[in-house]
Amino acid sequence: MAAPAYPLGMTRQLLLGQILRFSGDPFAAPWQEVTHHERRGAVLIEDGRIADVGAADALRAAYPEAEVTDYGDGLMMAGFVDAHMHYPQTGIIASWGKRLIDWLNTYTFPEEMRFGDPAYAEAAAERTLDLALAHGTTTLASFCTIHPESVDAWFAAAEARGMRVVGGKTCMDRNAPEGLRDTARTAHDQSAALIARWHGQGRAVYAITPRFSPTSTRAQLEALGALWADHPTCLMQTHLSEQHDEVAWVHELFPEARDYLDTYEAAGLLGPRGLYGHAIHLTARERARLAEIGAALVHCPTSNTFIGSGLFDMAGLKTAGVGVGLATDTGGGSSFSMLRTMAAAYEVAHLRGVVLHPAQLLWLATEGSARALHLGGTVGHLGPGAEADLAVLDLASTRAIAQRAERAEDIWEAVFPTIMMGDDRAIRAVRVAGRDAVRPDR
Repeated sequence: MAAPAYPLGMTRQLLLGQILRFSGDPFAAPWQEVTHHERRGAVLIEDGRIADVGAADALRAAYPEAEVTDYGDGLMMAGFVDAHMHYPQTGIIASWGKRLIDWLNTYTFPEEMRFGDPAYAEAAAERTLDLALAHGTTTLASFCTIHPESVDAWFAAAEARGMRVVGGKTCMDRNAPEGLRDTARTAHDQSAALIARWHGQGRAVYAITPRFSPTSTRAQLEALGALWADHPTCLMQTHLSEQHDEVAWVHELFPEARDYLDTYEAAGLLGPRGLYGHAIHLTARERARLAEIGAALVHCPTSNTFIGSGLFDMAGLKTAGVGVGLATDTGGGSSFSMLRTMAAAYEVAHLRGVVLHPAQLLWLATEGSARALHLGGTVGHLGPGAEADLAVLDLASTRAIAQRAERAEDIWEAVFPTIMMGDDRAIRAVRVAGRDAVRPDR
């Protein structure tokens, strides 16, 4: 292929190594048809985006002037996309022994009270993003706290690192302690001001964020529904049907609602740009309505097992046509690693009688989560036009993984041990908008 004219002074980067990429959803088509592995491949980066992907020899010949970085047998993929987490809970990750409501009252709410302090919020945001990058995660969708300062800290820390992130002010006007409650009016107005300040600025995406129905009155949910109607390009993120006692509580608080999902729909908070975390204990009506509207669910397997929530029905929901992303749910989730999250998703599916293929797990952690965030083709994708956020995996990062991988007969046998046993040591390199990410751990 002939190389197009190249503007003077602009540097092209050519990254060499193994390549794994997707051209479709391996839940909707045979994985063999939509996954593509190149044993000796190359990725061309230009102006922060992927310009070309292919065989190394062909791209080296086509772009002889490009600056070359050779990762050897490192596996180049799209950077991981964490579709649901709570950066204010980074400091309380792996706290012992509580179910959802107790977790909120014992750990989460006392910690979130501190995020009105801009310096505290800034330090937590920076720590979270650095930990994410160390684990190969380049895009995250986070709940902040009720404090606008926490939202500013999140987006500013991401902007400093060049990262594309999603975030929003968490809104609560009941069933939360004094100091963590706003009102229907302040939730609307403060969120509107933050949308004006951040949404679409650089790589920032705003998500209107009611925590969940039990901590919002009908008036607040309706105010946020009206805000979403006024700003339809925003996402909306919340929680849905995580635990049985939570679902029962929602029925007590909203006796007129048909089900949990109806508490959002009645307020204008059900739509195709909606993200509903957990969604384990759904009714048949809720499943059908989510599929009909085109909303996305976010599977948080380490969280669901850690606090005893239940087993997400990945196969059933995907078969029903519901979009699904994958997430750590830090800090209810017990790991910052999307590798560990994929391993947990495999284990949860196995307990439901379904064996997920490694291609499906990797797709969920990249393309699937990006689609859930309405960022498909922008992040989580290794193809021309996508933003150049990449992770390079070392498939022999520990002795235990290496001794298994050396017996592999194909790429899937080579990569699966890293999914099941890998951690931040498996991340050889990270690129954010084409640039080497700053990784304080290395």
